[in-house]
Formats: sequence, structure tokens, C-alpha cells
Amino acid sequence: MSKKTWIGIILVLLVIVVGVVAFLKKEDKKVGDVPNPAPTEKKEKETLLQNDKLSVVTSLEDKIGNNTAWCGTFNLIWNDLKNDLAKQDIVFDKKSEIVEHLNKGTFSTADLSEESYYKVYGTSSLELKAQIEKAIQEKFNETSDILDNFDWPNADYFLYCMLKKEFEFPQEFTELENGKFGDYKNVKYFGIGETSEEEIRDQVVVLYYHSKDDFAIKLLTKNNDEVILSRGNKEDNFGEMYENIMKKSEEYDGIYEFGENDTLKIPNIKFDLKEEIKEVENQPFQFSNGSEYVIDTALQTIQFELDKKGGKIKSEAGMSTRLTAILEPQEPREFLVDDTFTIFLQEQEKELPYFAAKISDISNVQEVK
Repeated sequence: MSKKTWIGIILVLLVIVVGVVAFLKKEDKKVGDVPNPAPTEKKEKETLLQNDKLSVVTSLEDKIGNNTAWCGTFNLIWNDLKNDLAKQDIVFDKKSEIVEHLNKGTFSTADLSEESYYKVYGTSSLELKAQIEKAIQEKFNETSDILDNFDWPNADYFLYCMLKKEFEFPQEFTELENGKFGDYKNVKYFGIGETSEEEIRDQVVVLYYHSKDDFAIKLLTKNNDEVILSRGNKEDNFGEMYENIMKKSEEYDGIYEFGENDTLKIPNIKFDLKEEIKEVENQPFQFSNGSEYVIDTALQTIQFELDKKGGKIKSEAGMSTRLTAILEPQEPREFLVDDTFTIFLQEQEKELPYFAAKISDISNVQEVK
């Protein structure tokens, strides 16, 4: 073969090899080297939920976020710590807004019926733990979700509270079609629609209505509980929010009855929170007698459900405290009557003594050598 023929064959072979290699790389990429897909809408929502998850505040005055819950159980045990044990405000070396709010005692047992809660405090012991377990079983038919999280009995005091309430609506609300909530789809709802009966409308009271984004309503129950729902609140804590709802209701000059053309749409609610109140732990504070304590562990749970039939809530709070500094022992005092002294005799509740003597020479009153 000529030289030109060999060169042509070699060029053809090179083209074939390059094509085969390119094809194999393309196929290999399809199978093994798949790039990471862009985050899906679901994953983005999951991330959003993780970053803005439901959290607990300890007082009505605490600043709240978009996903926040509060129940008064922790307030009740703090009141006992402050009023009955420390006998003064709890003060940390480092200023704490949370503690300042708790010290106000805004929420107390006056805001609850006695049958809805159980609380106790005392010396930390296995006997106290057993007492609590027995009490909540008898009163609420419940067991505790937090008692085993404490270091029994290695603390000085333990404070505990459980709140439990259940309520029913006089009539079941209508189960509505699933719908959107913000960016979420297929959310379960109940409320009042075109097919709802008149009796259901009667268990809704309008507190005020300015627009579909600014209103408040009250749902009546068979019990002594009322469910208040509102939208459009701009306040940054629950206390001011509730106060403003009541104020706007008093000033409202519209129709308080839930009309036959009005509609109501409420999402089913169910959550179970357990949170350690780390902000109050391991911070020295004093009792009124000068003893120094710290809170070893502070826990609160809130479980809440609401649906077309009614709702229920269960909340626990527990706190263990430990003595950190024993009072300096007082300098021994010597009551030694071994030199000039005075003695009086007096009847009880009389203004004057009936006998008095001053003794300087002990030999006048006893035989001495």
C-alpha cells in the first residue's frame, strides 16, 4: 500500500476511536455521574419548618415569633419558687428578661379552676416522685412525661405542676375540604360552610371583624372553656395581644352574631412540645435567708389538639433546685455568767419584774473557796 493509503486508514481509525470514547463517556454520565438535583419544594419546606419550628415561651410578656406556644404551668411553679421558697424575687447576677417576666406573677392559680391542675413542691425525694405519680393518676388518669428526666433525689427542692383540660363543642363543626395554608396544600380544615346547620353557627361569637385578615371570634363549648381565634395581630407578646383583642371587641360596632352567609375555616391542630428552659438553669440566686441556690433542670411540655369535635390540652412543668453555698457558720457566742450580772424575775404578761438583783461578789450567793 502507498503511504497515502496508510495515512487515510489511520485517520479513519482515530475518528472511530474518538467517537466511541465520547459515546461511552456520555453513557457513563447517564448512569453514574448524575449531578445532585436542585432542592425540591418539599425539601425547601422541610428546611423552613426546621428553621422556624414551634417553640415555647414561659410568660405572657415574653417576645414571640411566628410559631410560639405558651401554657401557664411553668408560671405556677415559678410562683411557688418565688413566693413560698425564696420568699422574694428570683434575681440572677446576669440580668434576664425572662426571669423579670416570671417574677411579675401575671398568671396564677386565680386564672384556673382547681379541678384543671395539680401542683406540689417539696424536698426532692423518691417519696415525692411517687406522691406526684399517684396524684396525677388519681386526678387526671395520666402519667408523667418529665419526672424521669430529673436526677432523683440529688436536689434540694422539686416543684411540679400538671394542667389537663378537655372540651367539646355543643355541635360538631362541619368537616371541610382540604385546602391551602400559606404555601402548604392538602391541609385539613373544619368550620362552617354552606351545608352547616344553624345550631353550629350559634356556637360562634364574633368579637370583631374588619377584614378577612383582621378579625377575632370565640367558639363556645359545653364546658367553661372558650376558644378565641384571631388574625391580623401585630403585638409581640401574648399578653398585649389578648389585651388588644378584648379592647377591639369592646370598641367594635358591627354585628356580633355569626350570620347565615358567614363562613368559618379552621385548621386541625395537633402538637406535642417538650422543652428545656435552659435560660433559667445554673444561674445562682438567693433565698431571703441568704442561702444561694441554682435551678438544676427546668422542663415544660405542652400537648394540644383541636378538631371539629373539640379539643384537649395537657401540660407539665418541673423544676429542681440545688443549694450551692451554705451560709457561713455564725461565730460561736458565749453566754457566760461568770462576773457581775443582773437577774430579774417577772410574771408572764406583766409590765414589771417582781424581783431583781445585781451580783458582783459570788461569795454572797454561794459558798466558794
